[in-house]
Parts: sequence; C-alpha cells; structure tokens
Amino acid sequence: MPAVSFISFILSLNTTALFHLGELPHPETGQKSRDLELARHSIDTLVMLEEKTKGNLEKDEQELMDRVVYELKMRFIRAKDGK
Repeated sequence: MPAVSFISFILSLNTTALFHLGELPHPETGQKSRDLELARHSIDTLVMLEEKTKGNLEKDEQELMDRVVYELKMRFIRAKDGK
C-alpha cells in the first residue's frame, strides 16, 4: 500500500466520486453504474475538507484540491443532466 498522505486521500475520494458517477468500472465485474447520491456525498466530503483546511495546505495540495473539486462538480452536473 502507498504511504498515506493528504494528496493520496484527495485522490482516493476523487476515485470514489468518479466510480459513483459511472465513469470508472467496478474492479471485479467491469460494469459501470451510476449513483449520483453517493457521488454527491464524496464531492461534499471534498468540499468540507477544502473549507476546513483553507490556509493550511501546501501549494501542491491546494492546487490539487481546487482542480479535483472543480472537475468533479462539472462532471456531476453533466451526469445529472444525463450527458
């Protein structure tokens, strides 16, 4: 297992959100499924972390957080709109 870091935690939540958005296949079945409620929960968790850590992250951590939250929100909107 890779070392636990804030960046790996952000990336883990990102992967979870992408999975629930139906953009990543299930590792065992290869099937994609969409659960927007669970995707929203993962995105909300990242937003909460972003708010709670404001001003306390290193530059690379903040840039990753900003990019991941933005991209997931855009993907969520597209998924919600059925695209």
